[in-house]
Amino acid sequence: MRIDLHTHSSASDGTESPAEVMAAAARSGLDVVALTDHDTTSGWDEAAAAAVDVGVALMRGTEVSARLHGISVHLLAYLQDPTHPELMVELERTRSARERRGRLIVDLLAADYPLTWDDVLAQTAPNTVVGRPHIADALVAAGFLPDRSAAFAGVLSSHAKYYVPYYAPSAIDAVRAVRAAGGVPVFAHPGAEVRGRIVPDEAFDELADAGLAGIEIDHRDHTLAERARLHAIAARLGLLVTGSSDYHGAGKENLLGENLTAPDVLVAIEEQGALEVVRA
Repeated sequence: MRIDLHTHSSASDGTESPAEVMAAAARSGLDVVALTDHDTTSGWDEAAAAAVDVGVALMRGTEVSARLHGISVHLLAYLQDPTHPELMVELERTRSARERRGRLIVDLLAADYPLTWDDVLAQTAPNTVVGRPHIADALVAAGFLPDRSAAFAGVLSSHAKYYVPYYAPSAIDAVRAVRAAGGVPVFAHPGAEVRGRIVPDEAFDELADAGLAGIEIDHRDHTLAERARLHAIAARLGLLVTGSSDYHGAGKENLLGENLTAPDVLVAIEEQGALEVVRA
């Protein structure tokens, strides 16, 4: 069984609609795929309908933005109740903060690049969680930069003069909120040093005490040394181990199914979650 538990659609920063992600998963030979858009569940219904049509099972999820020890971290929440008030409030607050941040970044960029917020919105689908990837797309569309990677390596990097921080909840609070909503929290790409600072080993103990279920280890942004370190942490704390593509369509080079999750881990996640996997 081929299981990929981390993908993005145009509901956040992917370039394909939720239905197109499901169709791409079928073409890639996947049996199960998780749709985990940033801080939203707006793509779930479309993806669930497409799952039945294309014959690929859907794990409904969300990639939750958070912070721990002053470091930006992401949690993959699986099979949570999307109407649970505590988690809903946090996700809405984060989405609003993302938009305010985006507008501020565009205002700063406008001093050097003739870019408007409407230019950014032109790069999004309805109900998209707007973020820096869409600003990157607007810069590319205007001919200022060749691609998203160039944007994030330059004007949209955390070291650029246009950078603006934004609100995200404590990762400890986020884990607890996901669990309160019946979800299964997994730490996404925690050893990805190519993205910036990573949390120390003791942070995993804090998260595990709060209810963390697993660690995403097999990910293209993890070196072999990082994977070994994370496997040791997972074994010590009794955490699940997942693998995934972090697929974004044309937004990144990541390929569906390039890293996979074991079937017994899928079973364990489904046993803990409030929802069921959508199967054809």
